[in-house]
Amino acid sequence: MVAAVKHSSPSSLTPHRRGVYTVTMTDRNSLETWSIKDAAETYGICTWGHGYFDISPEGEVTISLACGDRRKAVSLHRIYHDIKARGLTPPVLLRFSDILDAAITDLNESFQKAIRDAGYRGRYRGVYPIKVNQQQQVIDEVSHFGTKYHHGLEAGSKAELIAALAHMHDPEAYIICNGYKDEEFTDLALLGVKLGLQVVIVIERPGEVHQIIERSRALGVSPRIGVRVKLASKAEGMWTESGGDRSIFGLTTTQILTVVDVLKREGMLPCLELMHYHLGSQIPNIRNIRSALQEACRFYVELCREGAPMGILDVGGGLAVDYDGSQTNFPSSRNYTLQEFCDDVVDIVMSSMDAAQVPHPTIVTESGRATVAYYSVLLFNVLDVARLDYREELPVLPEGTHETLGRLAETWAAVSKKNIQEVFHDALYYRDEAREQFLHGGLTLRERGLADQVFWSIIARIRKEARGLKHVPEELEGIDAALTSVYYGNFSVFQSLPDLWAIEQLFPIMPIHRLKERPRNQAIISDTTCDSDGRIERFIDLHDVARWLPLHDLVHGEDYVIGVFLVGAYQETLGDLHNLFGDTNVVSVVLDEDGEIEYAKEVPGDSVEDVLTYVEYDPKVLVNRFRSLVESALRQKRITVPERNAAVLAYETGMRGYTYFEE
Repeated sequence: MVAAVKHSSPSSLTPHRRGVYTVTMTDRNSLETWSIKDAAETYGICTWGHGYFDISPEGEVTISLACGDRRKAVSLHRIYHDIKARGLTPPVLLRFSDILDAAITDLNESFQKAIRDAGYRGRYRGVYPIKVNQQQQVIDEVSHFGTKYHHGLEAGSKAELIAALAHMHDPEAYIICNGYKDEEFTDLALLGVKLGLQVVIVIERPGEVHQIIERSRALGVSPRIGVRVKLASKAEGMWTESGGDRSIFGLTTTQILTVVDVLKREGMLPCLELMHYHLGSQIPNIRNIRSALQEACRFYVELCREGAPMGILDVGGGLAVDYDGSQTNFPSSRNYTLQEFCDDVVDIVMSSMDAAQVPHPTIVTESGRATVAYYSVLLFNVLDVARLDYREELPVLPEGTHETLGRLAETWAAVSKKNIQEVFHDALYYRDEAREQFLHGGLTLRERGLADQVFWSIIARIRKEARGLKHVPEELEGIDAALTSVYYGNFSVFQSLPDLWAIEQLFPIMPIHRLKERPRNQAIISDTTCDSDGRIERFIDLHDVARWLPLHDLVHGEDYVIGVFLVGAYQETLGDLHNLFGDTNVVSVVLDEDGEIEYAKEVPGDSVEDVLTYVEYDPKVLVNRFRSLVESALRQKRITVPERNAAVLAYETGMRGYTYFEE
């Protein structure tokens, strides 16, 4: 299935970055009515929500949580206000343990169904890659919820292995050790084997085999060994550099044979039991998954023919998340269901092994993104809005107005469906002329302001007329984006949504309340960092990438709250300290046996003191230096003693405060 997208040419009004798509969303403002159904269609919650998220009759986003043997819809807006009442201010990251439990259950049950239906004679074991979200609560809950399925962990570093050995005590679950390994890493893995755990060391580079042999003999333990194969297959999407000949991970065919020969020579070929490959993360097209698996099965069969006992085929990660709900091969989506993925994996492995008369191996997947993406939601409040000062009506022009202003007014009056392209060009010409005249003193500041108002009134009229056309001129497609408002959110893109900034990943974003009201503004979102990259101007859409998000007017004295969904994978630990904005407050939400909301765990976000410490400041030294400045001002009689005390108190209070905006 091919995603339906169109590439837009740059507009002379608003340049678009190369490779970004634009879409004109349905003009719901022209409708007389607005319903919850309209809101659901506008924000796509029924397509990406996966049954977890919906909109209540009250117009609030809800999440479906387990309550005994049933599920109950809980308002995110209520949760937001409960958290504020408990003393935690936004932004806040919500974690839903129930969703994590459901994701692990769905993955394992889907593979078990595929195995039963196909008559597959092996089993399935999932492992969670710790790198996807290394937070202690996440690893603790993955280990707990995965117990009934012997769901294991994957460690790609020494620190991750140390965390895995402390949490994964199930003797039937795997701990897969990937990544480059020093002697200490290898010793820890071998110690896990000695303690009765199923720790498998995957060889990533040829030299590791000698280290494994040497350390296993020194420690007196028989190692469990795997090899990572570098496939020729590659996939579509944004995270696909793990596959193909240019991949920096895995062994070539020649290197695999070298490892096999070394193991044979040392009498340790019986220790080789696992073959692993990784095609990439977020693979949107099932065809790529199938072709890579077919190639991998050939490697597995040949390793068996070399005399290795094998028994485990680790197909790595790649199971995608449908972030935009389009169910296509667009990078932010997937053109397959979870069950289809499981069925295809089992079918290809089974047919490949049967053709070669090789026993069916245990299938292992390292599905991290699909396991934790839905687990977390970021909530932030809007601090302010900046919008262009435009109306469709022509501003009143004073007598004796400048000729250029008069020409702009004539252009405004000439707008019609038949000539919108012509008047668009005229408007741009006279606007640029007015700016040039202002630059050389021919227009006053007030006249320049009037010229801008008339210009944007023309653009607003052009947009209105263009909506009635069957074919809109290509250069006018940027008008909607040009008329967007900027909503300033109380959060940091770099801290909480690093993939959005770094690789333009899309996340579902929408207000979590007031959804019974028609949103009348088209907006982009800016964060509170002092960086032009700290903004969101690409949003999910079923067919393209939307360049703006429909949002409501702010109401004085009320928080306007926006949610960013499906942020459980990678975003927490990839975040940085740009502008010294630290970790947000984190709250875990479950339902108790009576169906009441229970805030199971609260983790306060970073204080100013915390983040300053991260970048090597000593808070005590900073306070003393500030006190020295204050004392100097006091001696110079610039301030009074009470003012001195207030200044020191304000500095110390700020040091203990949240790094984000506080009321």
